[in-house]
Amino acid sequence: MNQTKKGLSAKDLIVTGVFTALIFGCIMLGGGFFAAAPALTFYFPVGASLLAGPVYLLMIAKVKKFGPVTIAGVIMALFTFMTGMHPCMSLGYLAGGILADLTAMLGKHSSSKMNILSYIIFSLGNTGSYLAYFIAPESWVRFMLEGERATQDYVDLMSESANTFVLVTMLAGTVLVAALSAFVGSKLLKKQFEKAGIVK
Repeated sequence: MNQTKKGLSAKDLIVTGVFTALIFGCIMLGGGFFAAAPALTFYFPVGASLLAGPVYLLMIAKVKKFGPVTIAGVIMALFTFMTGMHPCMSLGYLAGGILADLTAMLGKHSSSKMNILSYIIFSLGNTGSYLAYFIAPESWVRFMLEGERATQDYVDLMSESANTFVLVTMLAGTVLVAALSAFVGSKLLKKQFEKAGIVK
């Protein structure tokens, strides 16, 4: 039976919820230090992409259907919105989740290359707020200060560290680290998870 033509079952949704929590935990563990430091905050997407690759690929392997990655993006978008982050962070997660889900679907959820590309796209969703800053820094700062979402000291230090080199490093670093994380995940999936019967 072709599972890709079926909707998500209750079991699929439970698996998606568990793996979304694990992915979010990996993102916070890898990127939280950078987010907390204004001079290093632009490197949050790089750190955030470091640990979640194996978990992300395992989720795709467990639920080979369109939907889990989108749901993960929606949940993280809602979390960042409710915790007062810049709305472009939420938009980044939404766009990244949907595009990453479509990418995995194009590879029928079984192509290692497409799944790795899917994770790279998903990880780039973490750059949403930072890209908004580089596009319109004054508007970004005003929005964050008016809503008391950040302190003046934080945005001042953040602004001092912002330059083209940081932007390029953030984007290139996120792509490279995400690719490495997903590549390691694909190898683990093949050598360990299949042997253990976690996935078929």
